[in-house]
Amino acid sequence: MTNRTRRRTAATVAAAALALGLAACSNGTEAGTSPTGQETSATAESSTEETAHNDADTTFAQMMIVHHEGAIEMAQLAAEKAATPEVQDLGERIAAAQGPEIEMMAGWLESWGEEPVADAMDGMEGMDHGGMDMEGMNQEEVMSELSSLSGTEFDTRFLELMIDHHRGAIEMAETEQADGENPDALELAQKIVDDQTAEIAKMETLLTQL
Repeated sequence: MTNRTRRRTAATVAAAALALGLAACSNGTEAGTSPTGQETSATAESSTEETAHNDADTTFAQMMIVHHEGAIEMAQLAAEKAATPEVQDLGERIAAAQGPEIEMMAGWLESWGEEPVADAMDGMEGMDHGGMDMEGMNQEEVMSELSSLSGTEFDTRFLELMIDHHRGAIEMAETEQADGENPDALELAQKIVDDQTAEIAKMETLLTQL
């Protein structure tokens, strides 16, 4: 190989190495370098947005968990005792939908550094719990009444009480929409309003068919 050929080959190799180096610099994460300041700032901002909350968000999560637990207890009883397939199916769907929402809200409270629901409820005794009661009855009284019924009498009473229960949830969600600030909590509040408004309409139709 002549000296001229050797120089041409070396120049080609050097140019290829320079191109690879520039490509690596243009994509720092692929080359193993740390993220840019802009990316770090965006990540921090997103994390702060997820944990930013106020007292209304905390109360909404704590109270809605308890409210959902009551709905699931009633819904599971309907899935077992209802005389009509439509009411049984409604009970199953309510329980299936609200279980994951409870887990999500419990996760928020933990990430926010707020009290678990049980501890929070101990400090709320004597307070006006808004949508927690149904026709003036608490959860224990409602379950006692429903457990004593059977057949279409059970189905009718379940639907009446669950409609009132859903209206209470909507009331709580609307309070969150007015006073809350956490984006995730506000999004769930809107979902509760939409889903439970639709379920109330469904239950009112079922009542006319019993």
